[in-house]
Amino acid sequence: MITIIDYGMGNLQSLANALQFLGEKVKIATGPKEIARAKKLIFPGVGNFGKAIENLKKRKIGPSLRNSINKGTPFLGICLGLQLLFEESQEAPQVKGLSVFKGKIIRFQKVKIPQIGWNQLEIKKKPIILKGIPDKSFVYFMHSFYAEPEDKKILAAITNYGKDFCSAVESKNIFGVQFHPEKSGKTGLRILENFIKLKC
Repeated sequence: MITIIDYGMGNLQSLANALQFLGEKVKIATGPKEIARAKKLIFPGVGNFGKAIENLKKRKIGPSLRNSINKGTPFLGICLGLQLLFEESQEAPQVKGLSVFKGKIIRFQKVKIPQIGWNQLEIKKKPIILKGIPDKSFVYFMHSFYAEPEDKKILAAITNYGKDFCSAVESKNIFGVQFHPEKSGKTGLRILENFIKLKC
């Protein structure tokens, strides 16, 4: 059972459809108790950093989400769901993120934004979440900001768009991808399958 976090922004259905296609049961969580009980969590993010944090506060989700991550619940953040793991974002100055990782979210400069479309992954080390994914595989992006982690050891993949940027992170039970696996064809499905197969 995969629990998808509904924080009042974005379309959850395409992700739910992809998980169900892989034979996985899906539950939608809108409150802290559902998140606390979850065996695995996916945070699909679309929209503004500041508004997302505001919605998390309104639904009282933040503390429960951090507790679940800290106790070892497998967590996958997608797009904005990855960015919210960091301390702050240029998209919403003075708004504090979940601060699971040290670092900040930076706006692309001197390139067309948002980056929309397919781009390649340069895979670092041997991340669990990217198991079976060939280096230089294409995945689907749609974003204007990217994460800049202080700890480079958490980098699972980078991608070039005007400059090299963090496109995936991995640390213990925490995974995050800047792209949309549910829109990334067979490569994206393999990534979701890797998450499904994680041992809790």
